[in-house]
Amino acid sequence: MEIAWQTPANPPERQDYIFRKGRRLVRPYYFEFISHVKNRWAGKTVVDFFAQEFKGRPYDYYVSAVQCGRIQVDGETVPVSYILRPSQKINHFLHRHEPPVMASDVPVLVEEPDVVTVRKPASVPVHPCGQYRKNTVVGILQAEHGLAPLFPVHRLDCLVSGLLILARNATKADLFRQQIEGGMVQKQYIAKVVGTFPEKELLVDISIYYNPREGRSTVEAGDSCQDTPTKGKTASTKFTRIGSNWTHIIVLCEPVTGQTHQIRVHLQYSGHPIANDMLYLSEYVDNRSDVGMSADRAAGKSLIPETNNTYVDDCEETCSKNFSIDPMCTHCPNLAPTGYEEHEEGLWLHCIRYAGPGWKYECPYPGWAFFS
Repeated sequence: MEIAWQTPANPPERQDYIFRKGRRLVRPYYFEFISHVKNRWAGKTVVDFFAQEFKGRPYDYYVSAVQCGRIQVDGETVPVSYILRPSQKINHFLHRHEPPVMASDVPVLVEEPDVVTVRKPASVPVHPCGQYRKNTVVGILQAEHGLAPLFPVHRLDCLVSGLLILARNATKADLFRQQIEGGMVQKQYIAKVVGTFPEKELLVDISIYYNPREGRSTVEAGDSCQDTPTKGKTASTKFTRIGSNWTHIIVLCEPVTGQTHQIRVHLQYSGHPIANDMLYLSEYVDNRSDVGMSADRAAGKSLIPETNNTYVDDCEETCSKNFSIDPMCTHCPNLAPTGYEEHEEGLWLHCIRYAGPGWKYECPYPGWAFFS
């Protein structure tokens, strides 16, 4: 079988995407992953290393991949019993299936010579990370708008929607980052929360510790009477109630700092978690049906326009005609990798405004922020 290996030099293209039942999927493609052996990996066999560190594929797959040369060490085929040494180069040639995201477009809000701002949909990562490369904001903008290179200047979590600022050159990106790190930029988000929110402005000023193993943050009040230093980072957020109905409150969120999950965990700490944030909501809501529709259904009802692409019928036979099935691939003939049958959920958290010295960029409100 003739294989066309893709590398970062191969840009995403419009035809790489398949739209099906409200999801954006990527046609599977061959890709070369390159890594170097860390000290903690040394001493393991090449098969044991992959099986322990990359558990998305079965052990037998890695045995076959080493035997046929799809996994190489220092550019050479090695036996399955080969022992890894520090700093060695590992190449893994595989058939890559990217997880799906919701099938929203990525509308361009402002296009300037050195800046592009877009309305980021929920569920779409900003840039290549983990299993995502083409199913990212940067990838979609390159494929569908011809915008490249782009340099994201601030973070938006995968499940968060709204304003995303991208510089068109490294110099402009550095300028934005210096202003953000220097506390010269004002950031505004809106969130839909539960609880009876106070009429007056609420300031939450408490440190946050992010646990990467659990993928969540916790507040950390600390104890001045003890010598043990806290692991949390300083975090401060200002909240203002701007709307409500009988069930939910719309809150303006103004983070002074920029820690991981800061708005989400500060709202939880204040007793007003985001109404569809299942990561931080469970402690406050016993019956989740009371808080409204699930996050993914809500995100689908936002004001972000749906894509104009034609959806492909949802059946394996149809899907398999859209790409070449690889006999060694553990995910074929499905488009999405195992474990991604449903698309990611979108939070009721939306970035609406960033402003700095001499500049301001804004994004329209999403549909869930309006009460009928």
